[in-house]
Amino acid sequence: MRRTALLVSATLLTGLLPFAVAGPASGADDPAPVPVDNFEGEIPFANPPAEGIFTWGSDTDDPPTLELAARDDAPQGEKVLSGTYDISGYGGFTHDFAFDKPAHDWSASKGIRFWWDGRNNGKKVNFELKDGGANGEASELWTTSFTDDWTGWKQLEIPFTDFTYRTDYQPVGGIDQVLGLTGMWGYALTLPVGGADQFAMDGVELYGKADQALRANVVTDAAVYPVKEGRSAAVKITVATTGSAPIDEPVTVAYETAGGTGESGKDYTPVEGELTFPAGTASGTSRTVTVATLRDKAGENAETVPLKLTVTGAKAPAENPQVVIDAHGLPYLDAKLPVKKRVADLLSRMSLAEKAGQMTQAERGALTTPGDIASYDLGSLLSGGGSTPTPNTPEAWAKMIDGFQLRAQATRFQIPLIYGVDAVHGHNNLVGATIMPHNIGIGATRDPQVAYEAGKVTAAEVRATGIPWDFAPCLCVTRDERWGRTYESFGEDPALVESMETVIQGLQGAPSGKDLKRNDKVLATAKHFVADGGTEYGSSTTGTYTIDQGITKVTRQELEAVHLAPYQDAVDRGVGTVMPSYSSLDILGDSEGPVKMHADAAMINGVLKDRMGFDGFVISDWQAIDQIPGDYASDVRTSVNAGLDMIMVPYAYKDFHRTLSDEVTAGRISGKRIDDAVSRILTQKFKLGLFEKPYADTSGASAIGSAKHRAVAREAAAESQVLLKNAGGVLPLKKSQKVYVAGSNADDIGNQAGGWTITWQGSSGKITDGTTILEGMRKAGSAVTYSQDASAPTDGHDVGVVVVGETPYAEGIGDVGNGNDLAFSAADRAAVDKVCGAMKCAVLIVSGRPQLVGDQLGDIDALVASWLPGTEGDGVADVLYGKRAFTGQLPLTWPKSEAQLPINVGDSSYDPQFPYGWGLTTLTSVPGGGTSALKALAVAAAVAEKAGSETAGRAIVTKARLLVQQKMGQTITAASAKPFADADHLLLTGRYGQAVAKLTAAYRAA
Repeated sequence: MRRTALLVSATLLTGLLPFAVAGPASGADDPAPVPVDNFEGEIPFANPPAEGIFTWGSDTDDPPTLELAARDDAPQGEKVLSGTYDISGYGGFTHDFAFDKPAHDWSASKGIRFWWDGRNNGKKVNFELKDGGANGEASELWTTSFTDDWTGWKQLEIPFTDFTYRTDYQPVGGIDQVLGLTGMWGYALTLPVGGADQFAMDGVELYGKADQALRANVVTDAAVYPVKEGRSAAVKITVATTGSAPIDEPVTVAYETAGGTGESGKDYTPVEGELTFPAGTASGTSRTVTVATLRDKAGENAETVPLKLTVTGAKAPAENPQVVIDAHGLPYLDAKLPVKKRVADLLSRMSLAEKAGQMTQAERGALTTPGDIASYDLGSLLSGGGSTPTPNTPEAWAKMIDGFQLRAQATRFQIPLIYGVDAVHGHNNLVGATIMPHNIGIGATRDPQVAYEAGKVTAAEVRATGIPWDFAPCLCVTRDERWGRTYESFGEDPALVESMETVIQGLQGAPSGKDLKRNDKVLATAKHFVADGGTEYGSSTTGTYTIDQGITKVTRQELEAVHLAPYQDAVDRGVGTVMPSYSSLDILGDSEGPVKMHADAAMINGVLKDRMGFDGFVISDWQAIDQIPGDYASDVRTSVNAGLDMIMVPYAYKDFHRTLSDEVTAGRISGKRIDDAVSRILTQKFKLGLFEKPYADTSGASAIGSAKHRAVAREAAAESQVLLKNAGGVLPLKKSQKVYVAGSNADDIGNQAGGWTITWQGSSGKITDGTTILEGMRKAGSAVTYSQDASAPTDGHDVGVVVVGETPYAEGIGDVGNGNDLAFSAADRAAVDKVCGAMKCAVLIVSGRPQLVGDQLGDIDALVASWLPGTEGDGVADVLYGKRAFTGQLPLTWPKSEAQLPINVGDSSYDPQFPYGWGLTTLTSVPGGGTSALKALAVAAAVAEKAGSETAGRAIVTKARLLVQQKMGQTITAASAKPFADADHLLLTGRYGQAVAKLTAAYRAA
């Protein structure tokens, strides 16, 4: 769901709105009201692009329930719109007009009014209008609010002049930031958070006659004008009108430089005067006021020079613009100095409030006003999943982030923001970006170069949109497929995860950080520290989650060997940031019980920073400190003292900033701890070159979604395909064959990309650019018939391909038991039965984790684990049609039943459907020779191990594995599966001789 109504800035209407019944509030000569919604059933509940009322929210629990309810006390008609809600993040409802019809013209009316059934709960309700643009989901947003502080029905009248432009969530480019009213697409209400309640609304209508004198607006082209000392700033002042008509009466703008930290006559030449826009002036006409700054020889921090505007005859800008004389001549600004010296100099100049700001990260859509970036000295903003500009284009991203960076220039030391996103498989929030296979598929490739190249493409596309920081990679070691984040892991074996950490160099470049200033590199984040992949089923206390954010119960030995191991490698690779897990860690035998990772000082300070030597900064997860036991002050104190350096407080940035400062002042957090945190953050900002180049370098934007980048994703998708069964050599397909394709995931780009694609949860359908598996097959093969539900006749086809599996989800929403299971849907199961009952067939499973095949396995000739291959379905078609061989291997154990879970390589009891490391090949020839060949390979493996030759060792063990698989066939027993799986772990840890010995044991047991 689009974040159409994140927590927003708004002018509180209490005491401002003329709350009144329609009659007394309207003038005698006013026109009749124009109905918008009577809620009698004339407007359906429907999603765009159709006209209708629809709900939205930050997660599945936050959208309100809606109904058209008959009520005797309905102010208009017989029914009202009513509903219930219990919102923890954000939620509300929207009425969008149909996208395929012209927008509505409201310019003849004075404002909008509606009846609201007051609950007297004292909570604020945000109301916004959708103006201009292509449609209701790509329009400007204009916002205001009212406070529910009465009981019973009251009619609220809101003049259009009370709405303010929403700067936090806007289309970028081509829209004038003027409430034109001639192209209206509907309205939206954001309901209160923090408790269950209900609401009722009726009779939305336009009222009154437009006041022409109030239809003119004065705007400036920017809010902040940075200028080097001694140069001049040009402030462009524009008059614009609703409907773009010429102004009817003169508009005057008196201006003067006043206030600020700059000293008149010393730092700048004061200006004062008046601009007049005569009656008849065309809308969009501009005048320029020039403010000259003065040069001196002293080094100084930045100084502000507000330009006060007094407007007569039109609405004034929401805020006065300010000229900022850039900081200059100070050591921290000298790019030739070592980073350590720059950090020390800047830190010595900062106040506690400025340091607290650097430790604060807010969601960009939650800013009350963009000016808060400077007011709170914010160090960072992020886009949560689906928090995007409109339109969702590279240009819009860059312009949006540049706008935020401009605000940071109005601070004393002009410390740039560091903007972060979850680009976990490509720049996945951006429509048209190259979407890689999810990590589970990358793990299946067993190819560190693929991981590196995927990171490299991701970094280039992310940085080209102005974003220098990626909350990736996830280094979790997934130990239970019921976890909704399974696909974020490279696999169940820490050795496999470590081998894929080449992705860090793809993202960041050299371990020293010397490449971070490049326009194609980003700061990486190792997450989620530590043991998030080991949470116990049923231990989660977050909503309806069953396993995500739960408790990991391990011995200290298991913690070190399984879950901590990948983090030492990440630190050695120079990873810039680490993000703790939501989960709790319970180390068996230490008698401390479960400890929330965000509060675990022993692990963050003791292990990560002290023992491992991590010198980057630790960033919290989304609102994660709120899960620490205790009040908010305790949450802040505990997390920061535990070693967190920057806190992701998407909506609570003001509370956090204040609380952190209070805790330091009270001595409960030391100044030394704050200085350490801020030093770590500033170090990465200097390494990224943000002080020299805070704005987006879009020179690489033309490569986003390019053929070159998609070729990397296509290769990754091809290598990720794991051939589990291939009876009778059904695969590869031949171009001469007539192929019957069915299944829910054959032709769905959203399903094959999975969660974390465009939105947090992802969604089915054509959500971005790319090639579906079906489209790839049609390009690769000559005769393909497609019938999703297999209802089309099957006669006359040589082979069937059924593409089944999961629909998108993310995090705990995808936990098994939270509305999900590991079984095929009824429709997919029916499609498999029909196609495989009619002809030879191959079944492809598009999913983020193993699916239980059960009794259908015997009817399936070929079975492929396709994982979540991303946007390049051509890669899947490449292996199906033999353009390249199947080479992928299982990154986790494929269970026979859910009762076996958790099941992992190394378990003492191990009897899976397919073992860890399994993966057949379609190479023209598979090695033969039996035990004699294995003996020779064992000798060669020992030589390679002694020589430390990874290339030779991998090749030798792979040859032995293929030989053993051929004998095991589909008769996989516990006796053969366990040594087979163990062999792959040994291979990844460089013990090639032992790996061949295990494979030999599997061969003998087969």
